[in-house]
Amino acid sequence: MPLRILIVDDDPDIIDSVSFALEQDGYTVFIARNGDEGIMLAEQHNPDLVLLDMMMPKRSGFLVLEKLRRADRTPVRIIMMTANEGNRHRKYAESLGVDAYLNKPVPINDLLACIRELFAGDES
Repeated sequence: MPLRILIVDDDPDIIDSVSFALEQDGYTVFIARNGDEGIMLAEQHNPDLVLLDMMMPKRSGFLVLEKLRRADRTPVRIIMMTANEGNRHRKYAESLGVDAYLNKPVPINDLLACIRELFAGDES
């Protein structure tokens, strides 16, 4: 069964390019264009991975991350992708338990490699 990946980002170019690449690589993709929608879709679809932007309307990536980490079910893997290069933000995201923190623009091949690495041990 293909991995289910939720993209939570408000940038249409990123949504288009990342979702296309993920679908071409065989993943099932869900798209949320703001933080509130991201939480709703995460609860509905229970994705294996969330690709999460930091700066979004309605609810920031940090607030989404905090909510997902407080959820009762098995913790979802989360890759935060952000244009914010501040070390303080990275440390905070890591303290909340992100599995990876990538600076935008993220080369698609690097993102796909990061995803494969996160799930490499799950293929047994």
